[in-house]
Amino acid sequence: MATAVIALVYAFVPLSLLLAPYDLPPREEGELRVHFLSIGQGDCTLVEFPAGELLIIDAGDGGFSYRNHLIRYVKGLAPEYITLILTHADSDHYGGMRALLKAFDVENVYLPEYEEDTPEYRGLLSVVERSGASIDTLTRYDVLSDPSGAFLACIAPRSLGETKVDPSAVFYLEFKGVGVMLSGDIDAAEERRLASEYALLEGIFDCGEHRVRLEETDILKISHHGSGYSSSEEWLSLLSPEAAVVSTGRGNGYDHPSYEALSRVASAGAEIYRTDELGDIVITIDEGGYALSYGEEI
Repeated sequence: MATAVIALVYAFVPLSLLLAPYDLPPREEGELRVHFLSIGQGDCTLVEFPAGELLIIDAGDGGFSYRNHLIRYVKGLAPEYITLILTHADSDHYGGMRALLKAFDVENVYLPEYEEDTPEYRGLLSVVERSGASIDTLTRYDVLSDPSGAFLACIAPRSLGETKVDPSAVFYLEFKGVGVMLSGDIDAAEERRLASEYALLEGIFDCGEHRVRLEETDILKISHHGSGYSSSEEWLSLLSPEAAVVSTGRGNGYDHPSYEALSRVASAGAEIYRTDELGDIVITIDEGGYALSYGEEI
């Protein structure tokens, strides 16, 4: 009898509702936290704004264990509002978004203009449309801000309809004088292009009253999982980060992160933190600067 009841529960109740939240330390008043989740060979970054909104930037490949890890993690943060942002239409970035939309009430969804013509991506779009969330795109000069002064500025792509090889969005996050560069999956050519534009005009990425100064980057999320075709010397020289985070899967078949990319990052003076070695990585930003924790320390 008990077995039959359990079977009925699993048949009619979504698994996401049954997953218990992680026991995560609460965010202190006035803090901003950035979480780089360990979800295999995929990307997922969570930004907790001080006012309570949670930005979920990408959501991994949607694999069973990674999807459940993400849902339990978000439950543990207990956000007041959720905004989903997809940097580009690669499955290792959007695979877990359908599960998030089914598990949580999402206020806003930002999708890239470039779309994959695959059944999986069309399935995501269908779920997004049914969710009731506000749907939009983000391009250069769009900004998501918080009453605390924290903001996430989009610096690429430049405009809707832009023809380019690399469609991944790039974001600069700033709070209390600490800068975080979230570089998506851009390659070295796109890094150099952004660096060249910035060299021509320092304020080229400013979003109204929100000042974007790339040389004030403290933390860099290394682009494209540490591919050898990313992390150019020009980009690293401009940003000059103190810490660099790599989102990558243990034993992946792409040889990410590459020795060449890691060598360039290390030569630029950045301390490297990898999700495949450390697990979930958290940056906490407050008046005194920032602190980094990971794994069992979280």
